[in-house]
Amino acid sequence: MLKDQKTPRKHHLIEYANGKSLEEINGSIDVPKGKGFWKTLFMYSGPGALVAVGYMDPGNWSTSITGGQNFQYLLMSVILMSSLIAMLLQYMAAKLGIVTQMDLAQAIRARTSKSLGIVLWLLTEFAIMATDIAEVIGAAIALYLLFHIPLVYAVFITVFDVLILLLLTKIGFRKIEAIVVCLIMVILLVFAYEVALSNPNWAGVFGGLIPTGNTFSSSIKAGGSTPLTGALGIIGATVMPHNLYLHSAISQTRKIDHADEDDVARTVRFTTWDSNIQLSLAFVVNSLLLVMGVAVFKTGAVKDPSFFGLFQALSNSSMLSNPILISVAKSGALSVLFAVALLASGQNSTITGTLTGQVIMEGFIHMKMPLWARRLVTRLISVIPVLICVGMTSGETPIQQHEALNTLMNNSQVFLAFALPFSMLPLLMMTDSKLEMGERFKNTLVIKILGWFSVIALTVLNMKGLPDNIEGFLPANASAADFAMADDIAYFLIACVVALLVWMIIDLYKGNKRLKAKLGVEE
Repeated sequence: MLKDQKTPRKHHLIEYANGKSLEEINGSIDVPKGKGFWKTLFMYSGPGALVAVGYMDPGNWSTSITGGQNFQYLLMSVILMSSLIAMLLQYMAAKLGIVTQMDLAQAIRARTSKSLGIVLWLLTEFAIMATDIAEVIGAAIALYLLFHIPLVYAVFITVFDVLILLLLTKIGFRKIEAIVVCLIMVILLVFAYEVALSNPNWAGVFGGLIPTGNTFSSSIKAGGSTPLTGALGIIGATVMPHNLYLHSAISQTRKIDHADEDDVARTVRFTTWDSNIQLSLAFVVNSLLLVMGVAVFKTGAVKDPSFFGLFQALSNSSMLSNPILISVAKSGALSVLFAVALLASGQNSTITGTLTGQVIMEGFIHMKMPLWARRLVTRLISVIPVLICVGMTSGETPIQQHEALNTLMNNSQVFLAFALPFSMLPLLMMTDSKLEMGERFKNTLVIKILGWFSVIALTVLNMKGLPDNIEGFLPANASAADFAMADDIAYFLIACVVALLVWMIIDLYKGNKRLKAKLGVEE
């Protein structure tokens, strides 16, 4: 009798997974039909906010503010172009998930070999960890600035954001979306308030949205930087590869009748509206950051672009641009609000980074682990370089410590340049394909042209900026030979990226051929 009873399934920390993307929340939100446009949009709103978080995380802050300090409103057009490209890529990622019922990692793995899947998984993991380093630094500095907690302890406290994640997993995905939107609004309102007090030159702001011949110039120099390096920094901090994986997964949280093409089309339409609205908010936040660099501070006043330097500058009346700002700064409100926004940004990224990590682990290597364990492992690995940096600079001056942390944060973003082409290229190839998307949902000619232009432009710009990124790892007293070695390393890495891209394209082509033969269809 006992033999006939089913033995309860044992739960392991790491399990095999080859089902729906983020299975626990896939199709978990019902969207009533027959409602008006705004009510329907409200029901679809949420995933776009989780994606938009990646476009306004702590890694974006110093690049935008420094760009404003050095070049006034010149780089506003770069923020606009980056945001438009982001909207295009996120639209394709969401559409892929909704139409194919696979996230980007699953779709790539289904068309490529196991060995390539492991390589791409590791590459994307490094990119997520690089982003997490920026979040650790941002959250730890915010805790230090707000509560005067020593940096080493503040770094360890960031590990416990896993407890927040545990709590959030109990309340439902719709509430998580609402919390993220609230945190985004905190960030937006803080910067809008500070910029409004500064009374910027709005003609200059809107004029900066139009690119000029100087936008990508390498001959103009200010603050040790050129418009080209400033533009590359903004682009590199804005368009992030993990967001494409995330959006292709969380776009599937709404219930869809896949037998009904009209229902699928409706989901694509409203998901795109949601994404574009939220990314427009991200564009506003990044624009406000750049305007802060121009209008809040006196030109060239911010010598320390780290979070410490910006916090101190917001409470230093000699560095601010007008009497209203100075009077508010004396109360400490400007600097405290800045630190609150920094903390909100770090906590937002905690949620999205963990979900993305689960998506790529399940998709590329078919392994699954609880979200809390996933977060704990990623965060513990990410705090190591931060603790090393804090420890190595403990005997140096505060400014040197701040510069070291800022350099670590900026240099960690080098992995994003590696990973981005390996998410953009397959995304474009798959959404261009009638085999994958069907005649109705494959990219139109206009989307295809814009997509290829964006992918090629971003890949070239990221690779072009790689030598500068590698040189950023060098000490201040580096010799000419050191710079030459850094450039050689950069060119070797570029060759590796190109070789890996060729491998991936060949694998995708072969996988598509196999699928076409199996289905007996032709493109």
